[in-house]
Amino acid sequence: MTLKQRYGSIISYFVDNVPVAESELHFNSDYELLVSVILSAQCTDKRVNLVTPALFAAYPTVEALSKATEEDIYPYIKSVSYPNNKARNLAGMARKVMEDFGGRIPSDVDSIMKLPGAGRKTANVVASILYNEPVIAVDTHVFRVARRLGLSRGTTPRAVELDLEKHIPIDIRPIAHHWLLLHGRYTCTAQRPKCEICPLSHLCLKRGITTTPHF
Repeated sequence: MTLKQRYGSIISYFVDNVPVAESELHFNSDYELLVSVILSAQCTDKRVNLVTPALFAAYPTVEALSKATEEDIYPYIKSVSYPNNKARNLAGMARKVMEDFGGRIPSDVDSIMKLPGAGRKTANVVASILYNEPVIAVDTHVFRVARRLGLSRGTTPRAVELDLEKHIPIDIRPIAHHWLLLHGRYTCTAQRPKCEICPLSHLCLKRGITTTPHF
């Protein structure tokens, strides 16, 4: 099987069987999405969704959050991972959005990455969801699934991102991120993957069922 055929088979499966794939974070505005994605770093979406309602009730806009200190923010997010760092980043992010971007969440990846707490993965998620930018965010799930399914041999998230963007058509890159992420979250899990129910197990290199693609 060639790499082109591998991508074609996997994409065809998702197109036919998972026509809708979206973020599981709860948000009602550009600002809320950015905050939620920053909070989700090394933390589950489920936990983030539990803490954000109270946070957004207290700080409903980026302008409101820009007036808060990290000490103000901390009590609302203390149950997520690394709450001290994230409280500091959220306060800094809001101030920078107000000062440098006129209160609007920037649309391009490079600008988003200038915000405290927003690395490349966060920037790609936000740009993809809010502005339909043709980028693929590589988190731990996407990284794992891409390598197991032979879509990339990259050893870093950036390398995997470049491989995926090279072979996945521009128009489906935003949803492709969610396809791979959700497959990794619920089926191709890090520990005890559910290979017996995986519809793509015949393509999995981890199981040694198929030949290694030619990169």
